[in-house]
Amino acid sequence: MSIAAEVMRVRKLEFPLAAHGKTLPVERTGWLTPTDPAIGVDAIRRHYQDDGYVWLKGLLPKAGVIDFRRWVFEHLAETGPIEPGSDFSLGIASAGGFDRSLADRRLMSLVRSAAYEGFCAQPPLARFMDDFLQGISYLHKRKLMRFVQPGSPTATPAHYDLVYLRGGTSRLVTAWIPIGDIPTEMGGLVYLEGSHALGVKMEAEFRATSGDLSPEERINAYNSHMAEGGWVSKDLPEMAERFDTRWLAADYEAGDVVLHSPYMIHASTTNQDRSRRLRLSTDIRYQNVDDEIDVRWNNHWSLGDML
Repeated sequence: MSIAAEVMRVRKLEFPLAAHGKTLPVERTGWLTPTDPAIGVDAIRRHYQDDGYVWLKGLLPKAGVIDFRRWVFEHLAETGPIEPGSDFSLGIASAGGFDRSLADRRLMSLVRSAAYEGFCAQPPLARFMDDFLQGISYLHKRKLMRFVQPGSPTATPAHYDLVYLRGGTSRLVTAWIPIGDIPTEMGGLVYLEGSHALGVKMEAEFRATSGDLSPEERINAYNSHMAEGGWVSKDLPEMAERFDTRWLAADYEAGDVVLHSPYMIHASTTNQDRSRRLRLSTDIRYQNVDDEIDVRWNNHWSLGDML
């Protein structure tokens, strides 16, 4: 373990993480282990297989990520969520209210833009994913970009991604990209330690009990055998206790990319940033182009598309 990784392992959170009105006990939290992309794709692939994730430090040019953050908030600003007169790259939340439905409609426009497509398909990431997948990588058309206000109750419940992608191959890789720095207090992704094995088990149990479902229902995360919305749970402390493990957090920086298994259980926490910064991130999915593709993901992301 590198010195930096050891420092991360022993460092304690400045204050507890929270989600859905519940606080994570310090003894049930830990830190993701960072990985230097320079160690080579074979070693990176081993980390991914062993841990269910790999947190790649500085894979993307930092300046380009900050420029894209500025571009996104410049276009969102006229819908109200950005503090008037502030630097768009900082993403300071407006002190007043705004029309969330109007902002969401603008967000749907941005995920269809050439600028966003270019950000997701930038050469350093595309070349890396070709190497990582050992072939030609396919980037799903349906891609998600999210912004979360400080103090908002919005947090993604615990889930694993394959629930929403059962119509194609299970050899998927999710890339979660912080668009700007996202320290722990801003509520970035947290991962349930060792849970890629749990996800495999849960999916096997679902397949064993889904014989009474139609083919359409079997691939639907909202079928009668699944919890609401395909989630495993909203209660992150209870999950850590139940499986006797920890939620792993990180101080993400612009330029970082996290890859995780479709079976890895993850969630987000409440944005508690004291500087009132909006959290901005995107999550996109890759697979080998020769593997079966879930046709439901061949359309742009739309709010309410039930995926």
